[in-house]
Amino acid sequence: MAQSIEGFVGAAMDDARLSPIHYRVFALIAAGYFFDVADYVILGSLIPDMTRSGFATAPQIATVASATLFGLFLGTVAQGEFTDRFGRKTVYQFNLLLYGLATIAAAFSPNWIWLAVLRFVAGIGLGAEQPLCFAYAGEYAPKNIRGRFIGGVQLVGGAFSWPLTTLFALAFRDSLGWRGCWIAIGVCALIVFLFRFSLPESPRWLATHGQGSRALDLLERMGIKRPAPGETLITDAASDSHSDPIAVVFRHYRGRVIAGMVCFVAFFGVALGLGAWLPSMIADRGMTITKSLTYTFGMQLAFPCASTFMMFALERFGRKRTAITAFVMAGVFAVGFVNADTNAMLLVVGFCMIFFIQLAGNSMQIFASEVFPTNARASGFGLAQGAGRLGAAFIIPAILWIQTGYGTGAVFVSVASVLVIAAGTVSLIGPESRGVALDVLAPPEG
Repeated sequence: MAQSIEGFVGAAMDDARLSPIHYRVFALIAAGYFFDVADYVILGSLIPDMTRSGFATAPQIATVASATLFGLFLGTVAQGEFTDRFGRKTVYQFNLLLYGLATIAAAFSPNWIWLAVLRFVAGIGLGAEQPLCFAYAGEYAPKNIRGRFIGGVQLVGGAFSWPLTTLFALAFRDSLGWRGCWIAIGVCALIVFLFRFSLPESPRWLATHGQGSRALDLLERMGIKRPAPGETLITDAASDSHSDPIAVVFRHYRGRVIAGMVCFVAFFGVALGLGAWLPSMIADRGMTITKSLTYTFGMQLAFPCASTFMMFALERFGRKRTAITAFVMAGVFAVGFVNADTNAMLLVVGFCMIFFIQLAGNSMQIFASEVFPTNARASGFGLAQGAGRLGAAFIIPAILWIQTGYGTGAVFVSVASVLVIAAGTVSLIGPESRGVALDVLAPPEG
């Protein structure tokens, strides 16, 4: 029986052995993802210096953080439409170029207003990074190790970025200043931009957009044989997709994207909110900035630990069970954090809280990246994640408002409540995806 071009390519990618192209894709995706996360962390690490130097007040810095997130929201939503229509690689190249240039320019801001404007522009560039990261990695990963493959990208590019960026700020904030730290990050992002010219396009995307021959050529470079001479590959509606990806999402996957939005608001709101204010909250306990950053660094070692465990848990327990359990445990430790009455207990409970926030959020992200079709994957994931970034833009100043008006305890009770709501929503994102082919979870559409 004749097989469709996208069916052949999808099955070939699902069953492929890892090749040098897989490793190149892994490395370049992880490198770009590193700067996406580093951008969040560096702001939180430098807030104490920026406020104490008189450059900006805490509410003004909150406005800068929110401006960045509004840019991230715009970039996240827009990239889905562009990348599902015009290809993964094109958008993936542009986003780091815009981010790197805007980040360097922001370092020379004469006041907090200019900083907010340029951080908004940088956010537009960076908005494409995570949705494309998960979509790109998932489309290349063989189905039996897809959780480990995407989890590995998140471990190298996302989890290690938290402690390493804090360590960078701790080591160089005195010599470089907050401006120099941002220049260094912008320059490194531009270096990764140059290396990304060697990225190949996604064979799955090529097969669903009328470029089947290019997809087969790329499979051959990966060591995957073409069909036998007597086997005919046919084209169907999904082999040259012209459907609007946003329309596909809301026509057939409305429930999945709304559930993803709720979970992303919880994850980004908590993770980015605490990332921005945790060093200052710890400093308010009477610690110096250096000691506060040291404690924050110790807690952030939970990120690589959680991502390492996630690579095992996703394939052993599945996406849903891992994410739901972790969201609940993160809420429990959020309540425990505010009751930590010694520095040692603060460090231990903070480590556990961050461990489970990281495990929950990134398990959910990987799950959400798998439940939309190839010709609308970046759009569906981008819409859900965009809502999370937009929600976080309001949650970051809300945390400051709650802390100022009601105390730190109220902040962490609110955090725990949001995490429990997310735990109850994970199951609505879609069917369990462990070991299931992407085209079974969500078939491509014409």
